[in-house]
Formats: sequence, structure tokens, C-alpha cells
Amino acid sequence: MPNPSPARGRAALLTIAVVTVLVAALTTTSASAGTPAYAPLDRPGPSLSVPTSVMAAALSCHGNLRTAPGEPVLLNPATGVTPVQNYSWNYERAFDAQGRAWCAITMPFHTLGDIQTAGEYLVYAIRTMHARAGRRIAVMGHSQGGMSMRWALRFWPDTRSMVDDVIGVAGTNHGTTALALAAPVGVALPPASLQQQAGSNFISALNSGAETFKGISYTEIFTHTDEVVQPNMEDNSSSSLQPGAGMITNVSTQSVCAGDLYEHLTVGTIDPTTYALVMDALDHPGPAEPSRIGHASCLELYQPGVDPTNVQTFLQVLAAAPGLVAVSVPFVNLVGAPEVTQEPALKCYVFANGC
Repeated sequence: MPNPSPARGRAALLTIAVVTVLVAALTTTSASAGTPAYAPLDRPGPSLSVPTSVMAAALSCHGNLRTAPGEPVLLNPATGVTPVQNYSWNYERAFDAQGRAWCAITMPFHTLGDIQTAGEYLVYAIRTMHARAGRRIAVMGHSQGGMSMRWALRFWPDTRSMVDDVIGVAGTNHGTTALALAAPVGVALPPASLQQQAGSNFISALNSGAETFKGISYTEIFTHTDEVVQPNMEDNSSSSLQPGAGMITNVSTQSVCAGDLYEHLTVGTIDPTTYALVMDALDHPGPAEPSRIGHASCLELYQPGVDPTNVQTFLQVLAAAPGLVAVSVPFVNLVGAPEVTQEPALKCYVFANGC
């Protein structure tokens, strides 16, 4: 039998190589179907689309950010409320008593709109506070506010060197499986409600690449009695961040005070144990260290700054009610927030190759 010619042999090898490459490509495409390639972690963020004048009007600051004692704090509100409703009767009063400088950012539509837009407000606020303070700041938030600052840090890398502490209270870092935010398909809710469901496109993009960044201290506080952000158990909490760069403390209030009963709304507004953890994070390098705060807070009913005899305390709670109802109750929207049947499309900057 004659030997094959060298040319025919090379052709056969080339054919095999081409087939191998094609098979590998097809396999890779199939395996990655439905899994988008997100933006590199170090790619500069896009220009902000919200007019600067609008974002400037939404940022309210108190105290001298450059000279006031302690780390300046940016207060980020929860879904359905304004920062006045969320913080004016608790943390703002406590910070004022300390002489600590703070700012608060008011989001569109009572923080019920597209969280991607809220992310731009946060980028502006972080940059502005850092420039005024001449030092790194802390960003603290409740519920959505305990998560959304991470959108700014993920997609605008320049903000990472400006933030020293991220403090989240009942943050929806991995979305929620609770029925409160899981409306039936086709039922209209505000964009932020749909974006915070577990497995949403927004949550997947938020946690893409890395959940934490070097040089930032993360304190994530949650409660087992949370009826909104679930799961919330010690070893399986939506609020908890996965180990990565930066320093991380994931802590339940029950791990400090076993009998702590404060739920989603009260853990971020009146809980003395949460307050103790927040202050420990602000007053020490790194995240909160639960062993430092002891158990004194377990004997208190409410945190410093809260005055149960002040009528403003109750007026702000009542004022927050319409926005809170709009979060999860279809057809009851008294705050003018948009309603959609599916979450907003992810912006082009989220993806490695744009749209």
C-alpha cells in the first residue's frame, strides 16, 4: 500500500486542527450561553448621565467635612423612603451630638427608581464628599441603601480610594427570596423592587468579578428576624459578603444579643446593637469587631439619637408609610414612582463589550 504524500498528511492534520478549534468554540459558546461577560474590574466608569445640578441638589451636608472629628458619613436611604424619613430622627441626631460631619443623598422617587440611576447619585456624592473632606469617607445605608453603594464601587473604580468604610444594615447584597419583593410575573412594581429580587440581572451584575475591594472595610449587619431580606440565617444571609479583597465583618445582631428581635425596619433605625456595631466600625480601623462592643446594648430599647417623646419621630415614620407600601403592594403607589413588569435593562457600561 503506498504511503500518503506529505502534502496529504499536512492537509489531514490541518483539517483535524480546524475541527478541534470549531468544536472548542462551539462548546465554549454553549457553556457560556446566558452568562454575559461583565466589565473588567479596573475599567474606568462612564460619564454620569444625570445632570450635575440635579445630583448637587440631592446632596445635603452638615458639619465641616474637613475638620469635624471622626470619619464623615454618607447616609444612603432604604427603598421607599427619603433620608429624612430614614435618618433624621436617629443617626443624624446621634452624629450631630458627636460633632461628626455627615451628608445624605435623596434618590429619585423615594428610592424606588432604577438603582443604576441611584448608583450615579452615589458616585457624585462620594466624589463630592471626598473632595470637600480631603480624606476618605464612610458610606452607610439601610436595606437597598446598604447595598447600592457597591454598584458605584463596582463600576466606577476611582471611587474605591475615596471610601474607607462600607456599612450595610439589612442590605440586599444578594437580593431577596421574600414574597414581599417577589410579585407574580406580569404584575407592575417599582424598578427597585424587581431589581432586588434574588437572581435578578441587577444583582448578578452587582456581584460580578468581585464583591469587595482592597483597602475598604466592610461591615454587614443583619437580623434573623428580617421579614424583607431573606435568607438571613447565620451561615446563609443575603446581606453577607463573600470573602475577598478588603476586610469584611458579616454579623447578625443575634450573635451579639441572642434575644435581639428588631426586624427589617427597626434594625436600621432604632436597634441599639446595630448602632453599637456601626460606631465600632466608624471609630476603629477596619470593620466592626463584635467582641469590642460587649453586651451593654442588649439592655437598651433604642439607640442614641432616638427620642420617643419627640413627635418628629412618629411623624417621620408616618410620612414613610406610603413609600414603603409602594415597595411591594401592586397598584398602591402614592409617591409617583414608575411601575414596570420587568426590571430595567442593564446599562451598556455593565458589559465587557458594551451593548
